Amino acid sequence: MTAQNSQIAAKDRIFCAVDTTDLDHAIDLAKKLSAVIGGVKLGKEFFAAHGPQGVRAVAAMGMPVFLDVKYHDIPNTVAGAIRAVTPLGLKMVNVHAAGGREMMKRAGEAAREAADKAGVAAPWVIAVTILTSLDQNDLDEIGLRGPLSERVVKMAELSQKSGLDGVVCSAQEIEPVRAACGPDFKLITPGIRPAWASSDDQKRIVTPHDAVARGSDILVIGRPITRADDPVAAAQRIVAELS
Repeated sequence: MTAQNSQIAAKDRIFCAVDTTDLDHAIDLAKKLSAVIGGVKLGKEFFAAHGPQGVRAVAAMGMPVFLDVKYHDIPNTVAGAIRAVTPLGLKMVNVHAAGGREMMKRAGEAAREAADKAGVAAPWVIAVTILTSLDQNDLDEIGLRGPLSERVVKMAELSQKSGLDGVVCSAQEIEPVRAACGPDFKLITPGIRPAWASSDDQKRIVTPHDAVARGSDILVIGRPITRADDPVAAAQRIVAELS
């Protein structure tokens, strides 16, 4: 764990993945979890159904928002999309590192410019490296040759050189990314499952405690919280395990 990493409170590390098209359910979850964890992640499913207005409704519950839309397009299009969502006052928004240096550079610049114009804090613009639903066999199949961990590190290094704030990566790749990119580069890790939860469709997973021990800054945790009989109690249990 880095010195920078150790300064983050246990509850602030956790962002709940609210993957739903049910606006009322998303608002209810955000309201209930607002005093328990650090924020919520709203993905493509939610954004496609409710757009910026839905994001504002959830954010109104007092929860920082990670807008997980994984933009990947030509640089001008991605910059325009980032410019459009930044006034929502997001904590984080992401793009795909596979979009290349110019796309990522333009995304970071657009976020800072739009935030300054809107009078809001600039969001962390982070890049997705390799999705945690993919393993080495999947990469070989689609033609991305070489060890998965090396691919992740190369993408992280390019993201940093492009001026982004951090990356989304599996906790299994944290140590090599930290070694390559240093202690201040933000590492956001999905595929986090407590020992008592199902792994579902994630292949490269670790427990919350292990992810933080390896140096993760933010843990994205969905179904172990959202599908629990008592989501608040489940979130509190994870925070207690980190504490």
